[in-house]
Amino acid sequence: MSLRLHNLGKRYGDTAVFSQVTLDVAPGEFVAIVGESGVGKSTLLNCMAGLDSWDEGTVSLGGADLGQMTDDQRALLRRRHVGFVFQAFHVLPHLDVAQNVALPLLLLGQPDDARVEALLEAVGLGGLGKRLPQQLSGGQLQRVAIARALVHRPGLLLADEPTGNLDPATASKVMDALIAQTREHGAAMVLVTHSAAAAARADRVLHLSSTGISA
Repeated sequence: MSLRLHNLGKRYGDTAVFSQVTLDVAPGEFVAIVGESGVGKSTLLNCMAGLDSWDEGTVSLGGADLGQMTDDQRALLRRRHVGFVFQAFHVLPHLDVAQNVALPLLLLGQPDDARVEALLEAVGLGGLGKRLPQQLSGGQLQRVAIARALVHRPGLLLADEPTGNLDPATASKVMDALIAQTREHGAAMVLVTHSAAAAARADRVLHLSSTGISA
């Protein structure tokens, strides 16, 4: 799924977070976004998903203008076509690993236990589907979050510091899983990161500042 931002700007009151952000991400492309802390990288990612509002410019997913949609329409678009990996995992503690991963499929009314198990195998969690989140390490929890974000085969994956809480070896394994799964299905991926090692694996690395985005 293609993603297009055109002259996107976001303010909090009179303070500009970022402005004049123009970006095209092609289907199957992996783009990393880096920048100083506080420059609005996570906010930009939320705007890409229609989770946050913006003050100027446009966001289009697959040719659909998010700014012209209702909240319900944006939510349905996300549910069908977008996967989101958060730094804090957001894994539900009362559900086991397989149930957490299956959530996007259940929301779409398309349960598929075989798909869930195959994806757990693909991210290195085969046989752990019945475990509760509190029985897993941080690296394993992040892989649960990746499997959940990818289980419905989204056209766009957005990842916010997915290796930020992990040691280098675990971080590398998480990135392996993330890249392998998005490449397999031809999904576009946008990664926000402070990690030079993670950014180096992208097709393009872009720098976000308060006045725009550049190579």
